[in-house]
Amino acid sequence: MAAGRIRKRGLTSVFRSVTAMSLAAAMIFAPLAWADRTEIKPGWNIFSPADDIKLGQKVALDTEHRLPMLDDQRVDDYLNALGRKLAGYAPGAIFPYEFHCVNQREINSFAIPGGFIFINRGIIEEARDEAQLAGVMAHEISHVALRHGTNQATKKQVSSGVLGILGGVVGGGMVAGIASQIGGGLASSTILLKYSRASESQADILGTQILYDAGYDPRAMAQFFENILAQNAGRKLPEFFADHPIPAHRIDRVEEEIDKMGGPPENYKTDSQEFRDVRRYVLSLPDPIEKGRRVALQSLKPAIPSSSMVDFNGVAFSAKYPENWEANLRGDSVSFIPSHGLVNDAQGNPVTAYGVVASLFQPPTDSISSSLSEMPPASTLGGATDQFLSGLEQSNPNLKSDGVREVIQLDGQPALSMHMVSESPLGGEEDDWIVTVLRPQGLLYFICASPTNESRIYHASFQKFFSSVRLSK
Repeated sequence: MAAGRIRKRGLTSVFRSVTAMSLAAAMIFAPLAWADRTEIKPGWNIFSPADDIKLGQKVALDTEHRLPMLDDQRVDDYLNALGRKLAGYAPGAIFPYEFHCVNQREINSFAIPGGFIFINRGIIEEARDEAQLAGVMAHEISHVALRHGTNQATKKQVSSGVLGILGGVVGGGMVAGIASQIGGGLASSTILLKYSRASESQADILGTQILYDAGYDPRAMAQFFENILAQNAGRKLPEFFADHPIPAHRIDRVEEEIDKMGGPPENYKTDSQEFRDVRRYVLSLPDPIEKGRRVALQSLKPAIPSSSMVDFNGVAFSAKYPENWEANLRGDSVSFIPSHGLVNDAQGNPVTAYGVVASLFQPPTDSISSSLSEMPPASTLGGATDQFLSGLEQSNPNLKSDGVREVIQLDGQPALSMHMVSESPLGGEEDDWIVTVLRPQGLLYFICASPTNESRIYHASFQKFFSSVRLSK
C-alpha cells in the first residue's frame, strides 16, 4: 500500500509495540537529560491517545477526499522516512505517524490528532535545505505529541457545558460527535486545527528540541518562517500563517531555547543530497491542478431576502431570520444562509459569502503565552472583543476595519458593533458587520457577510435579525 494513503490499522496492533518503543525512546533521551531545556506538558485532555488515533483516522480520510493529493511514491517515501526519524524524538504517547504531500503550492502544513500530518508541496519547494523542511515537520509533530487538537476539543466540550458526557461516552460517542462537527471542511475547523499563540509557541519550543536531538540545526525552523515572512512583506501572508498564529518574539524564544540546550549540537546537519534530489524532482512536476477554483460571480445568486421571518431557538439566543434562508446548527455555532450563499474558496472549502454566522469565542487562557499579558482583560466586553478580533485578523490578513466601534443594545445588553471589509470568496470586496456581546459562556459574536456591491440589499435583513435577537438567561 502506498505510504501516502491513510492506513486503517487495528488499535491493538498499534499499541503492542508501545512498551518496546518507550524503552528505546528512554535510551535515546537519557544522554540528553543534562540539557536545561524547557519542559512542556500536554494540557488537560478528556480524550485518550487511542481516541486521538480514532479521530485522526476519520478526519484524515476525509481530508484526502477534499484535498488534491500528490500521490507520488518517491515523495511520500522521503517524507515518511524523514518524518518518522524526527517523530522518534517526540515525547509522550507513541503515535503511528504518517506524512502526506498535498499537491498545492501554497505554503501550508497541518497536523491531525493521532499523527496524520499533511505537507503542501509548496513547503518542499520553498525550503532552502533539509533542516528547514525538518523544522516545519518537527513543528507539526509537536502539535501531535502535545495533543493540541484534542486539548482544543476538550476546551470546546467543557465550555459548551456538556462535561457530563464524560461518564463512559468518551472514545465512542465523543469521537463521533467531534468528527461530525468537523465534517464541513478542515480549513473552517475551529476545533482541531486553530491553535492559540500559546500552543504555537509550545510547538516552536518542542520542535526546536526535536531538531536538536535529531542532529539538525535547531535554528532552521524559525529561519524558514522568517524567510517566508520576509518574502511576503506588504502582501497577503501565506495560508500557513492564517492557520498558525505567530507567537510574539518567535526567533528570540527559539534562540533562548537553543542556548538552554548548550548551543547548536556539534556537527549539526543542514542538508542532504536526498532532499536536494526530491526538491528538484518536485519542482519538475506539472503544475498542480487547482481544486475548487475560486467561484466567479455565479449566475445562481441568492434570491433577495424574504421579508417574512421564521423563528430560531438556540441555546445561547433566539432570533428571526428570512424564511428563504436556512439555519444550520453545528456545536456552538449556527449559520443563517440563503440558497447559493455558500461557495467554495480557492482551496475548495465551503465558506459563507452571504448570510449570518454566530458562535461563542473563548479567550485563550494558556498561561505559557507571554503575549497574553499584552492583551486586554478578557473579562470585559472590549477586552474579549479585542482578543477575538486579533485572532480573526491573524486568520484573515486582508480584513480591514473602518475604525468605528459603536456601543449598541442587544436585547437590553451592551454590545459592540463594527464594520469591516475583507476579500469576498466571490472576488472583489466583502462587507462584514460584526456584533459582539459578553455572555456567561464566553463572547457571543455575530458576523453578517455580503459582497460590498450588494450590502445595501442585505443590510435591512441584518437589522431585522438583530432587532429580533433574544439572549438566553
